[in-house]
Amino acid sequence: MMMIRALTFLALMAAPVQADPVLTLPIPPDAASRAIAVVAEPGLTRTRSLPPGELRAAREAMLEGQEIAPDLLRQLADRRDGLAALRYHRHLLATGGSASDIAYYGAIAVMTGRIWPLEDVVSALLTLDPATEPADRVTMAIVALYPQAWAGNGLALDALVQLNGEGRLFGVMSQATRGRLTEAASAAGDGRLFLHLAVADLWGTSDPAAIARAQDYLTQAAAGSHLGVRTAAQALLVAQDNAARAANLPAPSTGGAP
Repeated sequence: MMMIRALTFLALMAAPVQADPVLTLPIPPDAASRAIAVVAEPGLTRTRSLPPGELRAAREAMLEGQEIAPDLLRQLADRRDGLAALRYHRHLLATGGSASDIAYYGAIAVMTGRIWPLEDVVSALLTLDPATEPADRVTMAIVALYPQAWAGNGLALDALVQLNGEGRLFGVMSQATRGRLTEAASAAGDGRLFLHLAVADLWGTSDPAAIARAQDYLTQAAAGSHLGVRTAAQALLVAQDNAARAANLPAPSTGGAP
């Protein structure tokens, strides 16, 4: 299975531009890392913070396990109630809500430590248009995802690679973010994140600095513990070597990768 995933990845790299491997890297993070969760911000935690009336009563009913109307869930979620956001996110998934709403309300839930919507949040974020998505909604996604990534959540780490970049939702990746991603990649030891970073640098670029950085990432990925990652990284290093030879350029070093 790992070999199949590696070959699938290589096919994506050779595919037409519409198949973007930065967004579709086929080697997922392990289940344990996907379950890591932290509370980035607690959101609404006290029912008494709400004015007396329908909304306070609705929250009391929700906390007692009762079903409340979707509109009331949305109003509570808009006040940063994480449980209401989680329930409204699920309602949106079940009823065909917009990707923007699915991402936004799911991100509120994730921000409060409810990690279960994260995969759906990331999937929705990847479909959004950076030119039209409201800035406050992008900010909410950033507030939700970054703390999960820095805590070690593999899905969130992948998402930062997918969503940071020229023309992507979070914009060009900062050096601070790149530094922390490479630290996380080194700590993980399986090479996955190094491979993902390499693909992000290689995809659609002719910048020598990005290509050189990607070759370094590939060398580290090829030394990782994950067989599928090693296979893909080694093959990409060979492809880069062949391309360099064809262009009469200095060939990249494979660093003695296994």
